[in-house]
Amino acid sequence: MNRLLKVPLLARRAFSTSTRQLINRVPEAQKVFLADNGLPVHIKGGTSDVIMYRMTMTITLAGTCYSVYWLLYAAMPRKK
Repeated sequence: MNRLLKVPLLARRAFSTSTRQLINRVPEAQKVFLADNGLPVHIKGGTSDVIMYRMTMTITLAGTCYSVYWLLYAAMPRKK
């Protein structure tokens, strides 16, 4: 019975308005990404974006080459 009496108190704590307010950083990011500086949008985020872009392209190219290799390997007749 004691547990049932604590439910309203816990519910009040869970939905309290005394939580920390988040800072809206979207306008700052919009200024960076909408700036007309001649860079493509996937590189405007900085060094980490450039590294992620190059890693993604490397993995994509390696996977494509690997797939083509196995397709050609499967297409060749087997020697008996």
